[in-house]
Amino acid sequence: VSGGEDEIQQLQKALLDYLDDNTETDASLVFSRKFYVAQWFRDTTMETEKAIKSQKDEDSSEGTHHAKDVETTGQIMHRAESRKKFLRSIIKTAPSQFSTLKINSDTVDYEDACLIVRYLASMRPFAQSFDIYLTQ
Repeated sequence: VSGGEDEIQQLQKALLDYLDDNTETDASLVFSRKFYVAQWFRDTTMETEKAIKSQKDEDSSEGTHHAKDVETTGQIMHRAESRKKFLRSIIKTAPSQFSTLKINSDTVDYEDACLIVRYLASMRPFAQSFDIYLTQ
């Protein structure tokens, strides 16, 4: 995985496919699936707010407003909306219908799901700044 937006969404979808496949054996996976979707939606909202705030802070410190900054803000909003659209489509999909949307669920087993969870967790802000917290 190169870390691009599409790859992250594919990993998220693969993890949700795995959780959906195994809800019959473990009912707590239904909660886990809903938790991940809600957390990813919240993360998208928070990242967008931070990015827009940093854009506004840069604009006010420079004293001028550049067209390049407007494009960047537009790109941030577009990316956030595409993520939210993806997550909304998953939320609206009933678990029984979710199986018809699967991409590569046959290739995801428990070990792969654990690896996906670790990778996605490493992308979160706390995991990226953990060394700073330890140093302090």
